[in-house]
Amino acid sequence: MTTLNADPAELQKFSELAHRWWDPASEFKPLHEINPMRLDWIDRTASLAGKVVLDVGCGGGILSEGMASRGAKVTGIDLSEKALGVARLHLYESGLEVDYTLISAEACAAERPAQFDVVTCMEMLEHVPDPASTIAACARLVKPGGHVFFSTLNRNLKSYALAIIGAEYLLKLLPKGTHDYAKFIKPSELSRHCRNAGLNPTELIGMSYNPLTKVYSLGRDTDVNYLIHTTRN
Repeated sequence: MTTLNADPAELQKFSELAHRWWDPASEFKPLHEINPMRLDWIDRTASLAGKVVLDVGCGGGILSEGMASRGAKVTGIDLSEKALGVARLHLYESGLEVDYTLISAEACAAERPAQFDVVTCMEMLEHVPDPASTIAACARLVKPGGHVFFSTLNRNLKSYALAIIGAEYLLKLLPKGTHDYAKFIKPSELSRHCRNAGLNPTELIGMSYNPLTKVYSLGRDTDVNYLIHTTRN
């Protein structure tokens, strides 16, 4: 029996906040603000309409619903039953269709290998004990030639200053303790994990926040938040 690739403390932390997932003024405000931007990027790259999509670490379903609204057939998986409960309830409000399942990426890969056109794993890798295991699972889940998207946080002095000191303590964009700097992942490390799993990185793009305008944007600056698009060989 394999060890579950999850940190109980992380699951507990997000489960306790689950009821606030769809409140755009809550701790999840940054997710609501970046969702249209990352959704547009995914859709431009993978053309979501008609695609079979898996959202790994879907939480309360913000991205899952966004992809469903673009015409994708979406399955969302997570290990927080409370977050999934909130996600399912929100479908009554949105009228969208998403299949939410309590399962790990690794277990899902064993059950449904190569069944998805697109796999997304956003804002999750920095919260699991073994990100390489999650990446390998995502690679097994996607069809050959399919798309896999990841987003996470770079590991350097600037990311520590902005993502933890700035975002959690000074600007209070996120609750204190949201991130552990030791779990941040350099783009070179993520790219290596992807290649080892049979994924070919094709685009690396940064995501920045301007505290003066309070606007997020995608661009070349990958020093803090970044996203990567890969395809399966």
